[in-house]
Formats: sequence, C-alpha cells, structure tokens
Amino acid sequence: MRSVPSDGVVPDAGNVLPVFARGMATLPGELGDLGRRLASATDAADWATAARVLRQFLDKYLRDFAAALDAPAAAEAEQLRDLLRQAVGVALASLLRPLPALADESTALAGDLKRWSPGADLSPLATRVRELCHQVGVHAGEAAEQQRLLLELFDLLLENLFELLDDGSWLRGQVAAVRRLLGQDPDLQTLEATRQGLRELAYQQGLLRQGIEQSKDAMRVMMVSFVESLDGMAARAGEYQDRLQAHLAAIREARTIADLGHRLEDVLDDTRRLQEQALRSHEQLQAARADVEAAEARVRELEAQLRDIGELASRDPLTGALNRRGLEEQYPQLLARAEREGWPLAVAVLDLDEFRRLNGSFGHAGGDAALRHVVQVLGEGLRKDDLLARYGGEEFVVVLPRTTLEEAAALLQRLQRTLAARPLLHEGRRIEVRFSAGVAVRQLGEDREHLLNRADRAMYRAKQDGRNRVVAVH
Repeated sequence: MRSVPSDGVVPDAGNVLPVFARGMATLPGELGDLGRRLASATDAADWATAARVLRQFLDKYLRDFAAALDAPAAAEAEQLRDLLRQAVGVALASLLRPLPALADESTALAGDLKRWSPGADLSPLATRVRELCHQVGVHAGEAAEQQRLLLELFDLLLENLFELLDDGSWLRGQVAAVRRLLGQDPDLQTLEATRQGLRELAYQQGLLRQGIEQSKDAMRVMMVSFVESLDGMAARAGEYQDRLQAHLAAIREARTIADLGHRLEDVLDDTRRLQEQALRSHEQLQAARADVEAAEARVRELEAQLRDIGELASRDPLTGALNRRGLEEQYPQLLARAEREGWPLAVAVLDLDEFRRLNGSFGHAGGDAALRHVVQVLGEGLRKDDLLARYGGEEFVVVLPRTTLEEAAALLQRLQRTLAARPLLHEGRRIEVRFSAGVAVRQLGEDREHLLNRADRAMYRAKQDGRNRVVAVH
C-alpha cells in the first residue's frame, strides 16, 4: 500500500516534483526557502528556475553529505596506511638489519606507502609487500636453522669437554648447567641471571685457585727447608762420627790417666754439642712438619671450597633456591626414602600472578626483588626436609615429603596468606606478590615428570579460577 503525502495528494509521474517541492517547503531554514522557490517555479511551469534551485540543493547539500559519508573511510585508509608504513619501515627494517638488501627494500617500501593516497593503484605496493614477506620468511627459516646448528655444535663441544673432565672437577657442574640451558627455551631474564651467576662463580673460583697455588708453593718451600735440615743433621752426624773416630784413636795412643781424662772431656763435650744440635734440629723438623701439615690442610680446605662453589650450579643464582639441576639431584633421594619408608610425597607447582605486569610497573630490578622475596618467604614457611626450586622464570616447584594432599593444600594456602601479609618494599614502593598453585601427591610408580605435569595442570586451573588460589588434584 502506497503512502499518501500530508496534503492528501497522491503523487504520480506528473506531479512528483511539485509534491517534493511542497514537502521541502515545510522544512526550517534555508532548505524551506529552497522548497518554496521550487514550488513556485513548478506551479508557474518555470522549469529553468526549478532546475537552478535543484542544482543549488544538489551542490550545497547533497555533495557535502556524500563527502561526509566518505570521510570516515578515507580517514581509516590513511590511518591503515600509516600503521603499515610504520610496521614495514620501522619495526621490520630494524629486524632486517643483518640483511641489508631486505632492510633497504623495507625502508623504500615505507616511503612509497607514505606517498600513496586513497584512490591510487595499490597493486604494485601489494606485490612488493607480498614479495618482502616471502623473502623475510625464507631468510627467517635459514636464520633459525643456522642458529639451531650453532647451538648443536656448541652443545657437542660442551659434551666433549664434559667427558674429558674428571668426575671431581668443579667445571663439570657449570658445563652441565649451560647444556641444560641450551636444551630449554630460556627467556632473557633467565639467560642474564645464569650469565651473572657463572661470572661470579668464575671469579670466586679464580680466587680459590690462586690460594691453592700459593699454599702449594709455600708447602714446596717448607719441604725444601725440611730436606735441607735433614741434610744438615746428616752432615753434623758425619762430622761427629769423624771426631769420635779421632777420639778413639787418641784414647788408644794415650799414655797417662791425665791424657785419657782430657780426651774423655772432649768426647763428652762433642756429645753434648751434638745432642743440643739434635734437639734443635728435632724442634725445627717438628715445626717444619707442622707447617707442611697446615699447608696440606689449607689446600684440602680450598679444594673443598672450590668443589662447593662448583655445586652452586645446582642453585638459582638470583634467588638461591634450587634450580632444575638441583631438583633433579635431590628428588631421587626423597623418592627413595618415600618408597622405603612408605610415606606420601606431595609436589606443588607455583606460578606468580601477573608477573609481566609487575615487571612492567617496577622494572626488571623490581621483578628480581620480588622473586627473591618470594623465595625468602616460602623458605621461612617450609620445613627442613622440604625442597624449593625455581623451575622457570616465575615458576617454582615445592616438594613436600611426608605430606598428604590435604596437608599440602593447607600449607600452600598458609604460604599465600603469609606472602599477602608481607608485601615487598622496593625503592620506596610497595610490591604485592601473589601466586597460584597446583598440588598433587605421587601415585605408586609415577615418575617425576608425570607428577609435575599433573600439578602444573592444576596450577593452570587455579589461574583460570581467578588466580591466588590453590587447586589440589587427586
């Protein structure tokens, strides 16, 4: 059913324009004036005037309205062009610096994108962008393969070095730590912490090796002195033997009692001097022996310290907690005791909540301080036999011997409350640290990785449930 205008006139082919003019005349302002002029012209059949009025209406209102409709699309096109130009000419060009040809093409393409305007032909630019993406993909694959081969070569070199080292070598721990790191996908923070830890180890080991060499040199000097003292004693004993032979010959040739008395006094005098020299030599030898034994003890002590420092490769250099290697070394001992004595062994996987946001707000120094704070608080709340290991960037593993699932969950919740009650103050700013945890108890015959995976999945459920929670899984 057709709609009827307000004046009751039903438009047809002959009166469409007059009906439109009368409707337009009801509008306010300039549009109403144009409508009245158009109505007057149509009533008078002045089609030239009607055409001028319609052209004014078209130029002043319809063209501006159409341009206004196109303006958002044009602005969005300009914005997309600028975003693409920045991505290609800034971000991509920076990443392509090792490949000068591709970097130059990326920069040139960004310049051409800047000069492009909406409505211009996009085909040449689209072809160049596709070709650049293809070349980047090809070279990225080659670079990844090259990096993989280099890492494999380095790992092979470390493996050979590890086999050449004695079992007691302090270097074995460091080599093993670097090899484990190569087998993972470490973040920049983990790599930097490992580098700093190894540098500190190398410095301390250098000091200890220097002390060992100095102690060995001192021991060599004392041994030389010891041998020279023995040689002096032998020389003095030989001299006394010669004098004793002379006295014996003189006694045999003595003619009077007086001669025998004088000779006896000489023998006693020589014997007394020899005894005094022997006593002094004995004391010197005792002192030299004590010095040598002290030097040997010092060398053994320094070598023990060197081995102890080598064992620091089993601990996270940033927090002091066990690292993966330390956990791998100590877990079998707890497992053997658990199986032998028949008590439960619980494992918890902890992950700090919103740690990236914390790093963004307080910087990496604040993040490091938060990690150390968490280890300190957790360490104070755990028992002597419990194990605490930093397993990843902000992920930790807690091993709880003699602990049921319910007891482990309660312990982790108590640690959460303790951590919440002890915020960290870093550079005058308050840092609140929270964690989510998943807990599982080892089942009969279950290996460590499967147990950790169960606890890890429970931890992710705690994250999904709202964070700062503990989920126990049977």
